[in-house]
Amino acid sequence: MTDRYAVIGNPIEQSKSPLIHTTFAHVTGQDIEYTKLLAPLEGFAQAVDAFRAAGGRGMNVTAPFKLDAFAYATDLAPSAQMAGAVNAMKFVGDKVYAENFDGVGLVRDLVHNLDCPIQGRRVLILGAGGATRGALLPLLAQAPAEVVIVNRTLAKAQELAELAHQHQTGAVPVRGVGYADVTGAFDLVLNATSASLTAELPPLSESAFASGCLAYDLTYGKGLTPFLKLARQAGVMRLADGVGMLAEQAAEAFEWWRGMRPDTAAVIEKITVPLV
Repeated sequence: MTDRYAVIGNPIEQSKSPLIHTTFAHVTGQDIEYTKLLAPLEGFAQAVDAFRAAGGRGMNVTAPFKLDAFAYATDLAPSAQMAGAVNAMKFVGDKVYAENFDGVGLVRDLVHNLDCPIQGRRVLILGAGGATRGALLPLLAQAPAEVVIVNRTLAKAQELAELAHQHQTGAVPVRGVGYADVTGAFDLVLNATSASLTAELPPLSESAFASGCLAYDLTYGKGLTPFLKLARQAGVMRLADGVGMLAEQAAEAFEWWRGMRPDTAAVIEKITVPLV
């Protein structure tokens, strides 16, 4: 019998998840149906209840419902607890298991696809919202030399840095600073703000980019964003957006649901938008 999965969001037409998971199912020989589910802004729980009642096995969760999914779940993985948000659910009887695969998807894209080792490197993360919360523990597990979180609201950056210290198993220094207090150059600069969605530029100095740096925008499909243009102006040769992260977090969810991890190379090639 065909197993049913879906991605839930509002809006949802832009989602690449059905294409990605249908491709994964084809290459792994899995019999699944994967659809888009548009839920009313105030109707997340009812929409998920109906999907489960109709035999649904699992869901990906996108904006604006990641916090709703956090509240809906019965069993939260540590990744979801740290992020305070959920991007994948699995339904087993009355149980709703919840994960957040964004961080591990990001790290896998950096290390495996982009050949950018994190160990011993200085890492700068722009933004102190949900994307950064989800990425922190997987990044810290790679043992960077230092992680600096920069945010327009200093208190949010400092709060997230303290949270990282409480949850990490190692002893990586993590600092929260304002943009005016970013000092030195970084080997990896991650834009985890929403600025690229509105074509805005975070107030970051070009001096933050080290020679040989990788500049990575977690937003995908927007081409050369203002952040990536700034990095290029600073002489950065290695630029990337979040398309690989999207594919890798999807592969993590697929493996969680189906017990096998698909290769992501073909999917990444299919959905990549050139950085021009």
